[in-house]
Amino acid sequence: QVQLVESGGGLVQAGGSLRLSCAASGRTFSRYVMGWFRQAPGKEREFVAAISWSGGSTTYADSVKGRFTISRDNVKNMVYLQMNSLKPEDTAVYYCAADRRDGFPPRDEGRYDYWGQGTQVTVSS
Repeated sequence: QVQLVESGGGLVQAGGSLRLSCAASGRTFSRYVMGWFRQAPGKEREFVAAISWSGGSTTYADSVKGRFTISRDNVKNMVYLQMNSLKPEDTAVYYCAADRRDGFPPRDEGRYDYWGQGTQVTVSS
């Protein structure tokens, strides 16, 4: 069993930056694909970014490409999401997720086996 805990959410002004962290415990996920998803009020949960076990492959939703960066530190069992140039439409609960299967990082929720509780990100207009 893998437990994931997100942190770093909060209230920021449009155009500002925020760095989210996800700490993993229990079963190691050093070779797991890691992803970030988000869910805004009244909307379905959507893919944000994902990274391969080695960190060599990343993929991003078009809406965040060029603004967000995903990274990981397998020794520390941590994954990060650096968010720059934030927009009000980025407001959502952000979730960290782990996929036990190796390969190119997937975008589908169904591929991920473990989920954190989420952290709220609010971007003021």
